Amino acid sequence: MATNNGLFISLEGIDGSGKSTQARQLAEWFRSLGRDPVLTREPGGAPGAEDIRRLLVEGDPNRWSPETEILLFTAARRDHLESTIRPALKAGRDVITDRFADSTRVYQGATRGDLRNIVDQIHATTIGVEPDLTLILDMDPAISLSRGLARGSGEDRFEEFGLPFQQALRRGFQDLAAAEPERCHLIDADADPDRVAARIRDVVQTRL
Repeated sequence: MATNNGLFISLEGIDGSGKSTQARQLAEWFRSLGRDPVLTREPGGAPGAEDIRRLLVEGDPNRWSPETEILLFTAARRDHLESTIRPALKAGRDVITDRFADSTRVYQGATRGDLRNIVDQIHATTIGVEPDLTLILDMDPAISLSRGLARGSGEDRFEEFGLPFQQALRRGFQDLAAAEPERCHLIDADADPDRVAARIRDVVQTRL
């Protein structure tokens, strides 16, 4: 999402790869530079989107079909865009989001069926923007899955699909990084969190 105002950054990756932690650290670094970032997440990031989040991340893994998930995620994303992202960028603030459209491209578009074309068509029609920079945290799925389940957050619907699903997600994100190297940067998230944060800062610094 090219803008003359704030910088729009998304963090992506499989469940338990450390996105939330790294998003918080990145926001803290921005503040240390005198910037005023908005730290947000998907699904969620706005009142209506948070309501939809509960439908998506809680409950039985087979609660929704992939097609229904695409529509729910997109509805939440539209509210997020209208209520949080666009106003912040227009005000000159940076936006750092834990997930954006790439998660739908991988989770529903590539992993739960051959639905990428549907995801892209709906995205183009209803969202129509991309982050300026996407950081994809790449981690061993077995480690990330154990982390995610250990949290016991109650928001583990996708973790419940098991290790093969997480392995397929990893391949999907790696393919995405290879297909869009200008926007997407693959970050080794198996490293110590401080080293991961340092690598993220190095990449982001080139865009400031």
